[in-house]
Amino acid sequence: MVRALALLFAQLVAAPIVSETVETGDRRLVDLATFECRDINRSTVLQRVCYDRAQHDLVVATGGFYARYCGVPAETVESLLGAPSMGQFFNRNIRREAAGGRYDCSA
Repeated sequence: MVRALALLFAQLVAAPIVSETVETGDRRLVDLATFECRDINRSTVLQRVCYDRAQHDLVVATGGFYARYCGVPAETVESLLGAPSMGQFFNRNIRREAAGGRYDCSA
């Protein structure tokens, strides 16, 4: 048993670290290597929130699809994660309705 656990541990340590890449709704790939991601289980709107504090980039999974938001302040993300209703906060303060809106990444 100990030998099997040691072998399993050695395999895990030797396994290459692969960063995760997700495709956003606009068909762009985003490498999440620099993002801190959290799976969300207390919201019916949000499934996952990933944030790159250095770049102020937010990637959010809603309805099984990812969307990227640029220029999002860390305080806004902290408020999102602590909001009583994460979905309401997201819809009111972050989600954009059209290209060129707040937190648009095309600029």
